[in-house]
Parts: sequence; C-alpha cells; structure tokens
Amino acid sequence: MADLSLKLTKRDILGKKTRFLRRQGITPSHLFGHNIKSLALQGPTGKLEYIIAQAGMTRLINLQIEADKQPKMVFIREIQRDPLSGRLLHVDFYRVSMKERMTADIPIVFVGQAPALKEKGHIVTQLLNHLGVECLPDKLPPQIEVDLSQLEAMGQTIHVSDIALDPEVTVTTEPDQPVVKVTEVAAARIEEEVAVEEAEAAKAVEAEAPTEEEAEPTSS
Repeated sequence: MADLSLKLTKRDILGKKTRFLRRQGITPSHLFGHNIKSLALQGPTGKLEYIIAQAGMTRLINLQIEADKQPKMVFIREIQRDPLSGRLLHVDFYRVSMKERMTADIPIVFVGQAPALKEKGHIVTQLLNHLGVECLPDKLPPQIEVDLSQLEAMGQTIHVSDIALDPEVTVTTEPDQPVVKVTEVAAARIEEEVAVEEAEAAKAVEAEAPTEEEAEPTSS
C-alpha cells in the first residue's frame, strides 16, 4: 500500500478565478480515473510540492478527501507549472483499482561505478531513460536501478533482458533493447583533453619556476 498521504478539499472556484486561490497559497487540482466522476479539488501548495517531490509519477498516494470515509489510491498524472517562474499551477490525480494491472514508464537510475571507466577514453552512454512495465499498482517500482559495476570492458552493454525485477512486474519494453553501453570518446575529444592537460601542466611548472631576481645569487 502507499506510504504517502495527502488530504484535499473539494473546490467550488473554477476557471480563471483559481488565481485567487493561488495567491492564498492554495493550488487547484483534479481527480479522475477508475469508477469516479471528475472532481475539482484544492490543497495547500506547500504540501502538494512535498508530495510531488516524494512521489513523482510512479508512487502511490493515499488521497483523503473531506467527508469521504474511504481514501482513494491515486497517482499523479500531470503537473502544470508557470513556464517562467516554475510556480505550481495545477495537479491532476488519477485513481486506480488495486485489483487491476496498469502500465507505466519507470525512470532508470544508475548505481555503482563502471570499472571500464578506469581506461582513458572510455565513457558510459545511456541509451534508455525509462522502462515500460505492467503490474498491480502496489507493485509498481518508483524507479529501476541499473548497476554499472558489471561494465568492465569496452563495448560491453546492459540490455533490458539483463534487468531483474519482481516476478509480478512484467516488462513491456523489448528485451533486446540496450540500456547502457561502454563507448569510446571521439579521438578529437581525447586530443583536446590531452592538450588542456598539457597546457595546465605547463602553467603549473611556469608558476613554480623562480623568477630572474629569485634565481640571481646575492653578492656578499
């Protein structure tokens, strides 16, 4: 079950008038989804910002609405912000059935260090940012970790089929699709890096070298 909880109240102020709510530190939202009519809601902007930071789009939220006896299990479906200030404008929540499987794109997060990076000119290139999965809502992983420590040589690749998940989670992305690969930096980029290193080394030597006055011995 969800370990994140949020309390919202029903909203009567609609349309352009919602700007008055935002001035009071209240953000409008909507709830829609499984076996429910669309509901206009509102809640404290600070609390909503906290929930957004913790839940993203992939963690279940226990949503309690005023006067409702039973909470609703929801995901954040859409977040609207002011394009200039980044101020929170609106949040959409989607209610799910805990007994029905759902699909989602889960972000991929890298952990560990790739031994292959010890070799000069090697880099790790990410080829896939999200993994498609299907499962019950309470089995949905908030993120999928991929361990880079298994990348030991140039050209080595981790594919979707190499990622181990809960048996109750079905991966919908093609299994042979590459996720991350050890590649080589372009020769021109290597030469540029070497030139920068040599220039910095030359500057360091020049800075440490004594001046003519310092090098000239003093007469007794």
